[in-house]
Amino acid sequence: MKKNIAVLPGDGIGPEVITEAVKVLSAIGEKYQHEFIFNYGDIGASAIDKSGVPLPDETIKLCQQADSILFGAIGDPKYDNNPNANIRPEQGLLALRKTLGLFANIRPVAVYESLIHRSPLKEEIIRNTDLVIFRELTGGIYFGKKGKDENGSYDHCVYTAEEIDRITIMAFKAAATRKKKITLVDKANVLETSRLWRERVQTIAASYPEITLELMFVDNAAMQIIQNPSSFDVILTENMFGDILSDAASVIPGSMGLLPSASVGKDTSLFEPIHGSYPQAAGKNIANPLATILSAAMMLESFELFNEAQEIVEMVNQSLKVGSVTSDINSESGLGTSDVGNYIAESILQSSQKEVNA
Repeated sequence: MKKNIAVLPGDGIGPEVITEAVKVLSAIGEKYQHEFIFNYGDIGASAIDKSGVPLPDETIKLCQQADSILFGAIGDPKYDNNPNANIRPEQGLLALRKTLGLFANIRPVAVYESLIHRSPLKEEIIRNTDLVIFRELTGGIYFGKKGKDENGSYDHCVYTAEEIDRITIMAFKAAATRKKKITLVDKANVLETSRLWRERVQTIAASYPEITLELMFVDNAAMQIIQNPSSFDVILTENMFGDILSDAASVIPGSMGLLPSASVGKDTSLFEPIHGSYPQAAGKNIANPLATILSAAMMLESFELFNEAQEIVEMVNQSLKVGSVTSDINSESGLGTSDVGNYIAESILQSSQKEVNA
């Protein structure tokens, strides 16, 4: 198989973790005789520094021509700490999502047995947690009309039935292959947009009688995802609620550096770790690359390369078991970002050699 992959390293630790994911994909390509062609583009603060805009036209064109997109991280303190900055790195990612129609963000959250002791939550609470969050990504308050006047500021939250329907159908199809339960998270007792969500989701649910639909207010969901995360299967929610809840859920496995994500559109998809740019660690070779490597595995699944994706997941599990991890997981490991990437890539190639010798 031949695939063109747009690679957007971005800011902070983005370039470092992306390097390791590309390394692992290259090992998969070598073992399984696939050709992955990596083409690089600028986005975020690095793009602003070079061209004055967070999403250059060249990057948009690169992504439109690619089979898939691998993204690192975005954000820089010199913009984040300036409330008067008119151009911000994050505008690049928001614009890319809108331009490419990446309407669904998918974030799986599972517990690794070898790291269950690392979670800040009790073992009996998180054991058997295996959930996935479907977050609508191109509507809501992030994309509504916003501005300032003499009396203050405003941010409008707008949703259409079409925006709700397309991600809802995707979530129901996913639930049908899992534990057959969907939890719709909203604030329907207050927000008109949430009431539209309930109306549309309940209408679509009628076509999936085998799936249990649970309705939950976002404040209750925030508590339940910490108190009883194993009770969830598929969480379906709007843009801002999904942003917040997925970050809350990220504490469950014990490290945000373990969680991948996919942003899916009609014509293409973007894969990225859920963590930020972590500028304090940039260039120090200490960032955890596993979330980005697992995001690459999700990319392979989108290509229907399921065996290849599973091998990456297995090698990540192996690295966790043997302690080939960065200091955020084990402060005594003494290993850096590149060491972990090398371990996984070399393990893939060594398994190939073992199969030949067998």
